[in-house]
Amino acid sequence: MQNNPSAQAATGLTRPPRARARRGSRYWPFIVPAVVFYVFVVLVPGIQGAGFSFTDWDGLNPSFSFVGIDNYIRLAGDPQAVRAVLNTLGLALVATVLENLIGLLLALALNGRLKSRHILRVVFFAPVVILTIVIAFLWQYIYTPDGPLNSVLRGIGLDGLAQNWLGDPKIALWSIAAIVIWQFSGYSMIIFLAGLQSVPVEQLEAASLDGAGPFARFWHVVRPLLAPAITVNLMLSLIRGFMVFDQIWVTTQGGPAQSTDSLSTLVYRNAFQYGELGYSAAIAVVLTVFVAVFGIVQYRYVLRSGVAK
Repeated sequence: MQNNPSAQAATGLTRPPRARARRGSRYWPFIVPAVVFYVFVVLVPGIQGAGFSFTDWDGLNPSFSFVGIDNYIRLAGDPQAVRAVLNTLGLALVATVLENLIGLLLALALNGRLKSRHILRVVFFAPVVILTIVIAFLWQYIYTPDGPLNSVLRGIGLDGLAQNWLGDPKIALWSIAAIVIWQFSGYSMIIFLAGLQSVPVEQLEAASLDGAGPFARFWHVVRPLLAPAITVNLMLSLIRGFMVFDQIWVTTQGGPAQSTDSLSTLVYRNAFQYGELGYSAAIAVVLTVFVAVFGIVQYRYVLRSGVAK
């Protein structure tokens, strides 16, 4: 029996090209506004900012000069900028690892039949919906030398652990990392919980009957099915870690002795305090490159080579 295109089209088995084109045109009224908004709010300012990185514009004077790659050369030779790069990388990597580890453990614990699991999910997710600047001010108070954290440590006899959390250059950056981890571990938990809901109970029961322990069941059954959730969480956590600003600016403003400076704080300080918008734009471009490169590496190698196997 030969296939008759006209008969197939009449019976709905295939759709003529013109009909498909007309059907696809229905979506353009919804797509065009979003594309226009993205172009003028994201792409155009981004391209303009990249262009300003090759100038000496101060952000106010309408006249400026083209300086080529001088801003990037200055950035590479600036000890403060180099330290900010290292701080940004360290903060992003530590926050990414611990956020996802804590979020995964919370998700595994609250995915069972614990009676209070719904209340605990709300409690652990609550910091995510609070404004970041509010969280920063809260922890600034907690970290004060005579604040709640040191008072509790002294009250239970751990006086030696009481620190000047935001005033000691050796621990200030990691104190800020703790704020980020505390606030966003619940975000990772929710995404992992959504992934765990898709794990078939039958597979877990079959693995248990085959003698697989809890870790073996997680590694060989749960982990591969959580690959999409792990990928999303790692990507979001990494980007968030690179873009941390509010927590640093509210608590330390990059101090003490620039020990908590990040690329984000350098962008703000050079643009709005020193009036060096061209140099600030160059820092922003470098930050964008970091986010893009690490995001691509994470997607291509962590998911395809590690998690999904």
